[in-house]
Amino acid sequence: MLVLALDTSTPDLIVGVVDSDTGDTRAETIIEDTRAHNEQLTPTVQKTLLDANLSFSDIDAIVVGCGPGPFTGLRVGMVSGAAFGDALGIPVYGVCSLDAIAHNIGARNIPYALVATDARRREIYWATYRSGERDQGPDVIAPASIQIGGAVDTISIPEHLVEKLPEELQNVTMHSGKPAPASLVAVADFSVEPQPLVPLYLRRPDAKEPKPKPKSAAIPEVDLS
Repeated sequence: MLVLALDTSTPDLIVGVVDSDTGDTRAETIIEDTRAHNEQLTPTVQKTLLDANLSFSDIDAIVVGCGPGPFTGLRVGMVSGAAFGDALGIPVYGVCSLDAIAHNIGARNIPYALVATDARRREIYWATYRSGERDQGPDVIAPASIQIGGAVDTISIPEHLVEKLPEELQNVTMHSGKPAPASLVAVADFSVEPQPLVPLYLRRPDAKEPKPKPKSAAIPEVDLS
């Protein structure tokens, strides 16, 4: 089954096409530290499909990272994923983006791992994993205030936040993992009926949702054939 994977829960824009039967990534595009998810997502999906020599009609399902993440970024990925699924008549599955990062760093083979992303406002989104199974979180907290029930073997966190962690955690093996397309697909449960996408905001948005505006020319029409 060919799956289109999307994640906009972090400053990065992550798009890929993955064969869920083999785990092979047909094509992926990762735009780091973008501040224009809304304008870039659809063209990036089109480019990624082109790189894979595929069209929208070849896609069998969609997986979307549902956070935790900022209100605006999450909304872009989830609304777009739902719209693609509706237009194509294919299922859309939501997954926790932290679970995908944990899978990407090999948490299944790590006794105890902490995965965190930048929540802004001097906070992090975080969860812990025992041999790949989430046992705490997701939640949001100031990095210096995090308390882990046990000795952590590995931490995945953006590099600029390492020094904000409690001192006893700063000497642990560090990664700066991302929710890669193959990992987003790997943590999705295709054996169940897809449920409505639920964003993991974990707190109120930074700003009030703006009133509807006329359609921007920056968002192109999409041929879903």
